Amino acid sequence: MEYSEKKILDAFTLYARLASRGELLKLDAAAYFDDEDVRALLENYVKAVQCTLVSDSEYLYLLPVSLESPFHISNDTFKKKYLTAKSVNMDIYLMYMAVIVLFGCFYDSYQTMDPLEFVSMERWLTSMDARIEALAQHSEEELQARELEMNFNWLAILRKWSDMDSLKETVKKQDARTNSRLSFLNMTREFLLQQKLIRELGNNELALTEKARTIVSAYYMETDYNRGIMDFMYACDHQSKQEKEEQDHAIHQ
Repeated sequence: MEYSEKKILDAFTLYARLASRGELLKLDAAAYFDDEDVRALLENYVKAVQCTLVSDSEYLYLLPVSLESPFHISNDTFKKKYLTAKSVNMDIYLMYMAVIVLFGCFYDSYQTMDPLEFVSMERWLTSMDARIEALAQHSEEELQARELEMNFNWLAILRKWSDMDSLKETVKKQDARTNSRLSFLNMTREFLLQQKLIRELGNNELALTEKARTIVSAYYMETDYNRGIMDFMYACDHQSKQEKEEQDHAIHQ
């Protein structure tokens, strides 16, 4: 299909602004929503750089969907921007797991599409400990096999979390210099706040933003995007729940 010069320019202008900011107010991206040709052009531009567009009530967002996308943040850039000077790549993977677990707290281990209104830092920490314990039930051989399948180093993640000093969890001020599990979650929280994926309610309680809800519903639960990581992380829970239901059913027979 041939497009007018004006529509090509309108679409590219929107793309350029999204590329520089990562987001646009929907009011400033009216052409995308009102003009079918501009929308098709912009989506083609975005697809060409292996990204996608999602929107909530206020914003249109540009999100990379592939490691090969030029908008994907490299590990080195991520560590410099969001982690500490001594961070290694494994910290990034552990942070990714922490984000999955936090979202899982809101969505009841991803079994419902209706999230809770808030989740406390304490519950997040407890859930992380529970995930690590559940993963530790698998043999090293199975974890290694899953690492190749999912490109996710489960064994190193288990060891890194276990090595964090849980005795320091009661320290009043937790920051990135304290080698504790809670301080790591605090660092992850700061990343999520900067990305506008959560907001703070006070009393160490967190709520999801509409942006986060949109991303979770559109991508997090798709195996094509999460590579089966969530299914594996919560497999023990689902199995235990099924076994309990079968036992309850047998009792009532």
